Amino acid sequence: MSPSVKDVASPYLKGLPPYRHRRPFDGSGLGPTGEEWVKLDYNENPLGPSPLAVKAIQDVLQGIHRYPDCHGHDLKVRLAEQLGLSAAHIALGNGSSELIDLCARCFLGPGTEAIIGDPAFAFYERVIQAVGSQRVAVPLTAYRHDLQAMAERVTPRTRMVFIGNPNNPTGSCIPPDEIDTFVEALPEGVIALFDEAYREYLPDELQPDTARYAKEGRPVIALRSFSKIYGLSGLRIGYAIAPPECIDLIDRARQPFNVNVLAGVAALAALDDVAHLASSKCLNEAGKQYLYRAFEALGLRYVPTAANFILIDVERDVERVVRALAEKRVAVCSLVRYGLQTSLRVTIGTSCENEHFIAALREVLAIN
Repeated sequence: MSPSVKDVASPYLKGLPPYRHRRPFDGSGLGPTGEEWVKLDYNENPLGPSPLAVKAIQDVLQGIHRYPDCHGHDLKVRLAEQLGLSAAHIALGNGSSELIDLCARCFLGPGTEAIIGDPAFAFYERVIQAVGSQRVAVPLTAYRHDLQAMAERVTPRTRMVFIGNPNNPTGSCIPPDEIDTFVEALPEGVIALFDEAYREYLPDELQPDTARYAKEGRPVIALRSFSKIYGLSGLRIGYAIAPPECIDLIDRARQPFNVNVLAGVAALAALDDVAHLASSKCLNEAGKQYLYRAFEALGLRYVPTAANFILIDVERDVERVVRALAEKRVAVCSLVRYGLQTSLRVTIGTSCENEHFIAALREVLAIN
């Protein structure tokens, strides 16, 4: 009898559940009966994309029958100029999530270990398992990565340490001096991967100089994204900053043409839209302060955030709260899958969205 498909499949994938995170509305934000939703579940920029990015897309639409530049030359050169590096220090990806996957494929495998925070972005665990590596989870301290504890868990089998900064789902960040100390103490053969998808929301003084590590040739990979503050989530584009030997391996592992034409030109234009970036940060800061005051008035504990979302402890069955909010057409993210049974994550929206969310939350908590 011939083996079944499951018999010949990778053993590392058998225990990995499919990724499921369906939204109750379509791409336009409307539900099945045409109702409009307040979408605060995916950490998207409520201002939308840069107008310069939209125009850049419109200008190239007639050329989408042609393949994109396989190497993303123009965008890599522009990023390198901005960072004070060379294009050899940059790799492009179909979102930073593809780059996380590529890094796992390049540097992990059976017999190796990867250290992650707990809780941290769920995709880290998925890519580690998919390549047959072992996950070593180190609990956060006061909702923040404990770099000293993570360093103490390094063994001869350790190949990578995944660090979200700011961290999803807690919104916490790590002071640059702690990061410097951690990187300085990294043993040979261990790579630190800093996931900086929300970096642009950090104040300047809290932004670590991860590009410097690449310039110095240290075993550090920094991942950044155009999905968050730049508002290009639907186009899927991100980039890695690392020493050229790391970038060379990532480029060997990636698919050709992994960044499409529209994403490439939109990202290039968005980089120069200083006004959109400033407006997005300003809106986020104002929304953050409004939500802090509202949570305090409701007697809810929250984690002060360095990103564009906030973790709130509702001190009751969070799934019931999330469902009740959905009945009022407000989408937020339950954190049960992160082991936080009474917490949810809410994206900081526009002032109207934030007010709508708080009004709905107040009603839901009074009932539940």
